[in-house]
Amino acid sequence: MQTLTLTRPDDWHLHLRDGEALAAVLPDTARRFARAMVMPNLKPPVRTVAEAAAYRQRILAARPAGLAFEPLMTLYLTDHTSVEEVAKARRSGFVHAVKYYPAGATTNSDLGVSRIEKAYPAIEAMAAQDLPLLVHGEATDPAVDIFDREAVFIDRVLTPLLDRYPKLKLVLEHVTTRQGIDFVRAAGANVAATITAHHLLYNRNAMFKGGIRPHYYCLPVLKREQHRQALVDAAISGSPKFFLGTDSAPHARSAKECGSGCAGIYTAHAGIELYAEAFEAAAALDKLEGFASVFGAAFYGLARNPDTLTLVRAAWDVPADLDFGAGKLIPLRAGEAVNWKILES
Repeated sequence: MQTLTLTRPDDWHLHLRDGEALAAVLPDTARRFARAMVMPNLKPPVRTVAEAAAYRQRILAARPAGLAFEPLMTLYLTDHTSVEEVAKARRSGFVHAVKYYPAGATTNSDLGVSRIEKAYPAIEAMAAQDLPLLVHGEATDPAVDIFDREAVFIDRVLTPLLDRYPKLKLVLEHVTTRQGIDFVRAAGANVAATITAHHLLYNRNAMFKGGIRPHYYCLPVLKREQHRQALVDAAISGSPKFFLGTDSAPHARSAKECGSGCAGIYTAHAGIELYAEAFEAAAALDKLEGFASVFGAAFYGLARNPDTLTLVRAAWDVPADLDFGAGKLIPLRAGEAVNWKILES
């Protein structure tokens, strides 16, 4: 197949940052995706509907002329998120979910939930009002090996949480393990997962090929090959429980290539093209449209996008770096080829 036309896809897990960084990266996403679920882990985080409204306006102001793109907003769950704020979010029409970061789990998560019990009132309200909870599923106990954090979190937190609130609409974000896939498959229709392109394409060896490669470091971290294959099997299965979420997470080069580099991989520059590679490698290009354009919208109760996007099988070289405000950003595959590209109209 040399061309592939899809209903215009959506990105159900995206980091846009703010200010100059937002202006630098938004065009990459807006060229490819009609909508994106925007993560709230700014400094300070987006904790209220009023803060989400202000952030949404900044995103719309940075939207490139001539590109239709709708940011779908989220709130940052804390120990103190109120039932009243959940109700405001549900009524707002533009806040579509609440994001649960275990405190200290990843970038800008220090103000996240310290103990899940402290968030029970807000989560109970979310379950009652059908407002989804988006979960960064990693245990933060320092005794837990970094490669086991997702599986341990599922056992310690997610399974008891769904036992307590069986109707809670929940997304296990950027799932990375066979255990995560099995958890989602075994749960009801109210539970789903997003899968990134980098977790479909790479296993943990990529972080160490020829030396330590910080631009392949993300959280949750890349896992063993058996887990990567489980993700591929889920993505191409046609199950509506699994859909696209890039987790594209831009950081300045200086913040990645340092003594304590930030977690995050920037993939928005090839946000749909990399998925096409993964699905082609699995001989499942016919399954990409459901995964990228249909299942996520259905889970969130939104209409499919009315327009289309066409990809052509043609290699192009990723730039060595991209502008990122006052600094530079190193994209995934910098200086290497991507095998699919958007067909320009």
